[in-house]
Amino acid sequence: MSDDAVIEDNEEVSAIPAEELDRITADLIAALKTVYDPEIPVDIYELGLIYRVDIEDDRSIRVDMTLTAPGCPVAGEMPGWVENAVSSVEGVGAVEVHMTFDPPWDPSRMSDEARVALDMF
Repeated sequence: MSDDAVIEDNEEVSAIPAEELDRITADLIAALKTVYDPEIPVDIYELGLIYRVDIEDDRSIRVDMTLTAPGCPVAGEMPGWVENAVSSVEGVGAVEVHMTFDPPWDPSRMSDEARVALDMF
């Protein structure tokens, strides 16, 4: 999974200095990788459950994510886990997590790392 495809700064010319934006981006990815789907031994970032992360100039964060299935038993809890993980990143302002099922998740969204962990090669 390409980090550039998931995490974006919303402005064409960011008010956040490039070094700081790079640090926040790396820290956001690291934070997202601490959240696991309890039924699958791979973090949600590598599973491809994170569709988009927007970093605004005020350092507020919006996360668009999904679940492996709409009936996932942790559907009510997972957004809170993601919000807590993202909120723990130094320099981050408000955090909003938006759940979507469009497009539906499928295994093609997983990274190579996730495929190896799940023995799917």
